[in-house]
Amino acid sequence: MSEARVFFGVVVPYAALLTFLAGVTFRVLRWARSPVPFRIPVTCGQQKSLPWIESSRLESPFTGWAAACRVALEVLAFRSLWRNQQAERGGARLVYEPSRLLWLAAIVFHWSLLIILARHLRLVLNPVPKAIAGLMSLDAFFQVGMPVLYATDVAIVAALLYLAGRRIVNPRVRYLSLFPDYAVLVLLLAVAGSGILLRYFLRTDIASVKQYALSLAAFSPRPPAGAGALFYAHLSLASLLVAWFPFSKLVHMGGIFLSPTRNLANSSRAQRHVNPWNHSLPVHTYEEWETEFREKIRAAGLPLEKE
Repeated sequence: MSEARVFFGVVVPYAALLTFLAGVTFRVLRWARSPVPFRIPVTCGQQKSLPWIESSRLESPFTGWAAACRVALEVLAFRSLWRNQQAERGGARLVYEPSRLLWLAAIVFHWSLLIILARHLRLVLNPVPKAIAGLMSLDAFFQVGMPVLYATDVAIVAALLYLAGRRIVNPRVRYLSLFPDYAVLVLLLAVAGSGILLRYFLRTDIASVKQYALSLAAFSPRPPAGAGALFYAHLSLASLLVAWFPFSKLVHMGGIFLSPTRNLANSSRAQRHVNPWNHSLPVHTYEEWETEFREKIRAAGLPLEKE
């Protein structure tokens, strides 16, 4: 077994996995330790108050179940992005329009990536679960060419190209974009492109790749001897993406579940939330103040609650 195959087929994947696990654990524990003494959900609807005033259960969730439904809609359907609006100059005034193309590209990319990751589970599961096989059949519904063309392979590239082009063409987005924003899009395109090349053009032996994936999962790695440079390039790019995940904006995938602006119920009117680390200070109530200055208040002609 050559040193290059050992490095790219054993060292790189395991190092990426360890970096991913350590980085995600660190980020999650850091978020979990962040103090949130008050209810700070972002709301844009009527809060629950009087019985005869109808409240907005999703816009201003009052219970934990309603807050969970709100987070689920955010994760599965990108609800806030659907309602996101951009301001454009229309003559002498601003015109607000929804960013439907941005929402479409984002949801196509995320769902395509999820389905592609689920499809790759067939490499490490033996036998392949019926749910994964059914998902693959649904993804290959059009059955174009041989091997079968997966719709998500086309969709994810189209979505990434739109998101990258938007950062380049739109002046405001380009002004706010930094190098990591472009780098992650290029890396995602490189991973997707190399995978497409491996499947449809420069095909590799899928049986040997499955045996290699199973050996990785069993911690007895045996890199495939017949795999070419493109396979190891795809594996290295995917490993780089996995290792970079905890230290980039991609980690928002886990952060949405721990965001207090989303996962908290807006129950401030029904329940008093006290800062647990407030210093214990002496309290001077109004009754005590009125008793102390009663004669002066009466002399000034001001009303007293208790005469």
